[in-house]
Amino acid sequence: MTTSPQPNLRQAAERVLLGNWIGHSTVPSRSLYPHQWSWDSAFIAIGLRHLSPRRAQVELESLLGSQWADGRIPHISFSPAVARDAYFPGPDFWQASTAGGVETSGIIQPPVHALAAWLTHRADEAESVRRGFLARIYPKLVAWHTYLRTRRDLGGRGLVAIVHPWESGMDNSPAWDAALARVTPAPLDSFTRRDTDHASTTDRPTDLDYGRYVQLAATYRDHGYDDSRTPFEFALEDPAFNALLITSEHALADIAEALGLDPAHHLKAAEELTGALGALFSEGLFHARDLRGEGLVDAGTISGLIPLIVPELPQATELLATARGERFGLGRVHLVPSYDLTGPEFERKRYWRGPSWFNTAWLIHRGLVCRGEQELADKLRADLLELAGSTDFAEYVDPYDGSPRGAQTFSWTAALALDLLSCS
Repeated sequence: MTTSPQPNLRQAAERVLLGNWIGHSTVPSRSLYPHQWSWDSAFIAIGLRHLSPRRAQVELESLLGSQWADGRIPHISFSPAVARDAYFPGPDFWQASTAGGVETSGIIQPPVHALAAWLTHRADEAESVRRGFLARIYPKLVAWHTYLRTRRDLGGRGLVAIVHPWESGMDNSPAWDAALARVTPAPLDSFTRRDTDHASTTDRPTDLDYGRYVQLAATYRDHGYDDSRTPFEFALEDPAFNALLITSEHALADIAEALGLDPAHHLKAAEELTGALGALFSEGLFHARDLRGEGLVDAGTISGLIPLIVPELPQATELLATARGERFGLGRVHLVPSYDLTGPEFERKRYWRGPSWFNTAWLIHRGLVCRGEQELADKLRADLLELAGSTDFAEYVDPYDGSPRGAQTFSWTAALALDLLSCS
């Protein structure tokens, strides 16, 4: 297998993770993201397991400590050690906390957690068993998936819906443009952005989009984060979110077996979700479905390729052809672009509207390995490792020249580089 040309990459990745560790969890970035983020912590644990399996367990346990009574895992768990206005929207905006007093946001992020938990367990099974890791977190993960499959099946077709662009993890993706256009933005003078204090405005979502994000979150908050009575203007079935839920249901089946429990429920859920996901496939790619609009969204994004990680995916051959083609240029550009290279909204530097991200590249790599596409997987792995080292673990990169964008010393970039360095 191809190895990284960076001889000290492992030590550099470990330094990033140690530097961003705050005693019980890892912040994505000391400057831009100073709290604990949901899917970040899952990806971080996947890398931390190679540095310290116990610390990876603590990372996930800490996140699950902010789980709500209804089963949801909020997308941010706020650190009381950080100034309340250091990040917007902060705890004063969300007005949400757990019974234990942990202040959180009210929305969610993609469910990578069960996969991360299973991989963490496998890193040191004896330590995991000694600490009762799987036995303690399994009921929490089941409650999380139950929330998603019941409270968030807003379309009644068996797929989970997101109700805010931030829930996809791919905030300003062109896939959300039409749905966002229906939202009257919060006035710009009603809030103060903090993200642009630490990153270029040319890299970040526009003020108009941000105003819409704020309004959607405020509406959900003002309805008590109640999925049954909030009048969602934005509600879409996202292929990546559902593909990650399928993968995590398979991981829950493995966890159940390890605990001596029946995995059948999880395997059945994964099978049902895989079947339902097929309705989002059109012209070689999975597309989001707008539940308040006119069906499938035209925009082709990285979200539509993430189902490559789903076992026994009927559309895998066509999806691989799309990934290799001119729209995503897999193997010919850096990593995997977040949006169709030929699309009208492509911007090579702006967040999820074109740049390539390390976490989605890691997921595509995993899908390629599972599909036996080892040569292409090796090329993607080598590119990811080279870029992680040369950009000081950037948040994301320009797909054409590989230049760093967003934050640097970014935790999931370091964690996933560490994971791929440990591949054999």
